[in-house]
Amino acid sequence: MTTHDAVENKALWLLIEEKIAEHGSQDFEPMVFESTVKKIAQDLDNTGYNVSLHGGHMLQLRYAIDDTLKVGRPLMQDFNEAVAAFTLDDVMDPRSATRKIQTKVGEVWPKFRQWERKPDILQIVEKTKLNLLIDKAKSMSGDEGIRLLIEEEVFPEVIVQSLSITEEKFTQVNAQVEAERAERARVRTLLEEVADKSEVDKAKHLFSSDVNEALIVEIAGIDPSVVDGIKQSIEKETAEKRKQEEEAAAKKAAEAAGPPLEEIPSDELLDYIEEIRDILSFSDKENEIRKMGEDSSIPKCLIDIAVSEPDKLDELEEKAGG
Repeated sequence: MTTHDAVENKALWLLIEEKIAEHGSQDFEPMVFESTVKKIAQDLDNTGYNVSLHGGHMLQLRYAIDDTLKVGRPLMQDFNEAVAAFTLDDVMDPRSATRKIQTKVGEVWPKFRQWERKPDILQIVEKTKLNLLIDKAKSMSGDEGIRLLIEEEVFPEVIVQSLSITEEKFTQVNAQVEAERAERARVRTLLEEVADKSEVDKAKHLFSSDVNEALIVEIAGIDPSVVDGIKQSIEKETAEKRKQEEEAAAKKAAEAAGPPLEEIPSDELLDYIEEIRDILSFSDKENEIRKMGEDSSIPKCLIDIAVSEPDKLDELEEKAGG
């Protein structure tokens, strides 16, 4: 019978192999063989498994010892060496790494390939991946290590504890990562809108939606040199458009301002001055004078004089023959 604690901990086969690995070959000499078996069984009893009084469990223990004696070393030696040889790249896909290690170690230990052992081996591989990720994160500068573990979906409490950071720091970096994920999702949606377009059109669409170059290269998969060329083309077009808009605005402003004083015919000048006098009789406030002057299409140069030097209107009127 197995206790609840044992179920939550390691599988019996793994505990057996670990206990065997604690003993040297001298412990399995004929004179002490049975006492060693009895001791291992009692140690396993203390883990929550009933081994000493369970026939099936005792047979499992004896078979494991027999295999160890045939190979000449503990299974855990080969297993631990294989795990220790893993690089982070090796375990980024834990299931694939588990299949490989079962195949490799299983060449000498056929029972290691049994499907019921896979979940226990996978758990060890996943733990190895986590440890390697944490080691890499610790070696990275700035917030890059925190970002790495967040991207790999490591539990927040593990990140905080393993990198010795505050919860506030984790929350800050996590918010930045979430914002970047949202932006990537937005870019993918934008790309779906132009899925049947050329690379140039896709890039222009993304640029017009305020997507930065790095994401265009990363998500759209467009060559950086192509993206740079498109960016320069867009900047040139934008500059030309801005120039045309500025010229149009200047032309409109000039038209609204009317002709300069020296180009206004005398008869028209007299009419304008008369209109200005009417306006001045209604108000002496600059904003009102300017508004009424503009509404009456009086040239800006005369409105300026009416506001700043109203006495000069007499002089102008006299020169115009008024």
